[in-house]
Amino acid sequence: MSTTDAVADLQVDLVSDEVDLSASYQSRLGERLRAVRRSQGMRLQDVEERSDGRFKAVVIGSYERGDRAVSAHKLAALASFYEVPLIDLLPDEETQHTRADGPGLRVAVDRLRDLADDPDVAPLLRLAQHVQWLRDDYNGRVLSLRADDLRTIAVALGSHPDSIDRWLEERDLLAP
Repeated sequence: MSTTDAVADLQVDLVSDEVDLSASYQSRLGERLRAVRRSQGMRLQDVEERSDGRFKAVVIGSYERGDRAVSAHKLAALASFYEVPLIDLLPDEETQHTRADGPGLRVAVDRLRDLADDPDVAPLLRLAQHVQWLRDDYNGRVLSLRADDLRTIAVALGSHPDSIDRWLEERDLLAP
């Protein structure tokens, strides 16, 4: 096998691993959504009826199977509908995440606000503002993210918690 072929195989393996992690996370998220719904004694059809059609049974079912990614906005709306904290809908992590379990990440909120028009960044800004509100922390310059925050942000970005620091770094959003 040539060096070029070996590098190509390695790149395919890395991409496959990232897709597998994302799919695994979506699957675990779906399991949590199903567990919360069932703990409230509701069928999929009950969710649609009690929400006055706001949440379609077929869509909730696809979230629960992990076939469809759920946006942070929809996840927050579901948490409100089920009357549970958002964190209760997120799956427990099966592996240790050094950054998430350690001191966390520090986000430069002022730089984040500068990118507010970027549709990829907008969900993170909304979540950062919400975390600031929850913590009564309105200084607006730096926000320390905890492990739970990183999981929520990963859902909002359709990513895995392990890749959040890289995502932030690429956009120069990490504070010193």
